[in-house]
Amino acid sequence: MANMPRLTALIEAEATALGFDLVRVRLSGEGEERTLQIMAEDPATGQMIVEQCATLSRAISAAIDAVEETEGELVDGAYMLEVSSPGIDRPLTRPKDYANWTGHEAKIALLPGHEHRRLSGELLGLDGDVVAIEDRKLGRVEVPLAQIAYAQLVLTDRLIAATQPLDMSGADEIEESTEEEKVED
Repeated sequence: MANMPRLTALIEAEATALGFDLVRVRLSGEGEERTLQIMAEDPATGQMIVEQCATLSRAISAAIDAVEETEGELVDGAYMLEVSSPGIDRPLTRPKDYANWTGHEAKIALLPGHEHRRLSGELLGLDGDVVAIEDRKLGRVEVPLAQIAYAQLVLTDRLIAATQPLDMSGADEIEESTEEEKVED
């Protein structure tokens, strides 16, 4: 298990201290195959370059280690830390995401209990804590943010045109090794 509220607060503090906005914290997988995924963005660009991801990863790792030394484990057992940019077809996790991406295509999955569990279409905006979407089949649907399990932008030509060009700084410096090379090391 993990103390996700405490973990998220710690990660958000580190991201904010470095000038980044936290987009999402998610722990997935089972056993030794768990991943603590952090998505963050530079508010100036809406993305993170490799160097920024590495800087944030080191800061988060050090902060988690420091807390765990005094308070005990925040995440029980082993996990892999993954820090990334949200990408073009980003998840929508914050109220401002729904406002910022109004007019773009999105997929929304609702929490159990709704007649229609999945919506897909153009985001119409956010009014208070209610998201409006022009669903392809149902027409205009309004959903409270609290009832959204997951939402993500859909990759379209319009979204690509509206997104700042990706900065690939540092990507050519990443060296990947094959499984055979890893075994030999």
